[in-house]
Amino acid sequence: MNGGQDLGGMMGFGPIAIEQDEPWFHAEWERRAFGLTLAMGATSSWNIDMSRHARESLPPAEYLTSSYYAIWTKGVEKLIVAAGLVSKEELTRGQSLSEPAPIKRVLKAEDVPAVLVRGGPAERPAERPARFAVGNRVLTRNLNPQGHTRLPRYARGKMGVVELVHGAHVFPDANAHGQGEQPQWLYTICFSGRELWGEQADPTLSVSVDAWESYLEPV
Repeated sequence: MNGGQDLGGMMGFGPIAIEQDEPWFHAEWERRAFGLTLAMGATSSWNIDMSRHARESLPPAEYLTSSYYAIWTKGVEKLIVAAGLVSKEELTRGQSLSEPAPIKRVLKAEDVPAVLVRGGPAERPAERPARFAVGNRVLTRNLNPQGHTRLPRYARGKMGVVELVHGAHVFPDANAHGQGEQPQWLYTICFSGRELWGEQADPTLSVSVDAWESYLEPV
């Protein structure tokens, strides 16, 4: 979907302020928000694409006025309500009003390092050969889906060159909505800055975007 998170190339938001030696967390509550997101994700009540969609589908005004970890927290709140783990009233009151709902898994503190090292690999067996190869010129489709997508708005309807072929990976557009993994070939596509943002863009700029096969057409 086209949401508040999709800011690439948009004007009026000012420059990105780079903080030198930026800490991992700016406040203790951010550390707790990260831990809460990790722990709840480990319950297997939703997948990583559902988690991203929950954050990115926040109303644009709310998304753009919330800090990074506030967005993460709001995403978890949406997910636990949707999964039936907590009611909206319980969130509002800040207290439990019924017996806890069962969960599939509990991530214990001593297991966190190993879980983070293992990660969540999304590569899957390919059901058919890749449609594109390194060096091929491709055109991204001009999509405006109502659901989740990993194709940035600024890179739609643009020509680029296949830079890498990653193998078949879980398709987030389907996985975010409980429609199964539906693996597709995944590519890194390199675009010139001028292709993305016009003749006034820096001529030395290039941008690489990871794109699933259904986002692409041959040129």
